[in-house]
Amino acid sequence: MDMSSIIKQAQEMQQKMSKIQEDLAAKQITGSAGGGMVTVTVNGKGEVLGAKIEKELLTPDEAEMLQDLFVAATNDALRKAKELANQEMGHLTGGMKIPGLSNMF
Repeated sequence: MDMSSIIKQAQEMQQKMSKIQEDLAAKQITGSAGGGMVTVTVNGKGEVLGAKIEKELLTPDEAEMLQDLFVAATNDALRKAKELANQEMGHLTGGMKIPGLSNMF
């Protein structure tokens, strides 16, 4: 394989990665906790877009539980976003684990 062919393949892969990143940024993933009483929505890049909390939890007595549920829902959404990003990158790499690529999202 000659050097120009390798460079061309690298450029094509870079374009595909950019497209995947754009697509992931547009996707919304929702995590939940407390049987759906707290939900957090993130995009495929792991940015928090919003949160929803059922009114029953908005009392001073429930503050600590609400905090725990919010963290759990956020972590659930971020885990799902990372799984989605890894799945999308797997299409590009043919399932190969390339060091550093999984940390891009």
